[in-house]
Amino acid sequence: MRHLHVVPQFLRAVGQRVSRLWGADQPEAGIDVLPVRVQGTEFTHTTASPVHVKGFDQPLVWVTFALLMFGLVMVYSASIAIPDNPRMGAGYTPTHFLLRHAMSLFVAFVAALFAFQVPLNTWERVAPWVFVVSIVLLIAVLMPFIGKSVNGARRWIGLGFMNFQPSELAKWGVLLYAANYMVRKMDVKEKFFAAVTPMGAAVSIVGLLLLSEPDMGAFMVIAVIAMGILFLGGVNARMFFLIATALIAVFGLIIASSPWRRERIFAYLDPWSMEHALGKGYQLSHSLIAIGRGEIFGVGLGGSVEKLHWLPEAHTDFLLAVIGEEFGFVGVVLVIGMFMWLTRRIMYIGRQAIAMDRVFAGLVAQGVGIWMGFQSFINMGVNLGALPTKGLTLPLMSYGGSAILLNLIAIAVVLRVDYENRVVMHGGRL
Repeated sequence: MRHLHVVPQFLRAVGQRVSRLWGADQPEAGIDVLPVRVQGTEFTHTTASPVHVKGFDQPLVWVTFALLMFGLVMVYSASIAIPDNPRMGAGYTPTHFLLRHAMSLFVAFVAALFAFQVPLNTWERVAPWVFVVSIVLLIAVLMPFIGKSVNGARRWIGLGFMNFQPSELAKWGVLLYAANYMVRKMDVKEKFFAAVTPMGAAVSIVGLLLLSEPDMGAFMVIAVIAMGILFLGGVNARMFFLIATALIAVFGLIIASSPWRRERIFAYLDPWSMEHALGKGYQLSHSLIAIGRGEIFGVGLGGSVEKLHWLPEAHTDFLLAVIGEEFGFVGVVLVIGMFMWLTRRIMYIGRQAIAMDRVFAGLVAQGVGIWMGFQSFINMGVNLGALPTKGLTLPLMSYGGSAILLNLIAIAVVLRVDYENRVVMHGGRL
């Protein structure tokens, strides 16, 4: 009789096992069943931990932020003495360029936040219209009552709070149009004239308008962006080298037909000669003097001598020379390293998108990588005397409202590409 109470316990245990087998005893929400036995103890229930997925590439954001903030400090350092210049000082205060650059950063940051919210499908639909708007603005800037002329170049449209440069929008417009074009023309990419002629015509129109300003530097960047996207989009290597040869020939003819561009080349070859040191080689020679003064560790922040009315455009095209003087070889290498990392990271995000059959998104990201990488390479080469003098700013760092605006919009779209990549990889829908 004393063993009869064991029978109900046995029946209850069997009933529980059967009910669990048929799913009647399901675990609560957020609980996983793990039938694990360790040293006689059975662990049947554990609480599931939520998975936190980062929505964007945080290292890319921080490197971009570091370049922006370092650029802000150096723009202030390079421009603080401009009010003392008798030729330019009237109406300026020591913080004039700092405040305007900070305002440009704020406007660009707000625009970048909006750009990040736009899906890549929307950018693909509006790509031709962005290109058309950039063409219209390039025409408008050539009109005397619209365009603003500075030092003989008509490149800006005055908007009150900033001077907008349509050539910066043209870089973005051509990039979007080229990526959209390659997606639409995938079936003819092996046929040279069918694949290249329409894109070549579009770049030629932009080039003629830019050379009318004149702005050959922007034209070079746009041509390289378009050529790079054609190559990455699948145009075969023979076509690519043919396009590259044609572009080199075109730029050679442009330089040969322009006396002052020829003088820049001769000045680059010998900037220290009596003929060029006070002429076309003046900026280059003083840029090299600034970098030479910096040696290994620099003369310290604010200690530059060349920015004191010796080096023209120290806060725009020749900002790297001031960095080299104040932070030395170490500062220049740091900036070069950050731009190399930035370009490589952007290209990786684009390649990842293409691997997931998101061709337009991938080409846009890689186009931004080409843009940032090539323009920074040209600017650094000019500052270091490795390339002839060309009027191109250092992306994300140099003073210039429209350049900062379009640079940050482009980076925001790359972050959107990365965000959408992560959504797709985690099984989400765009």
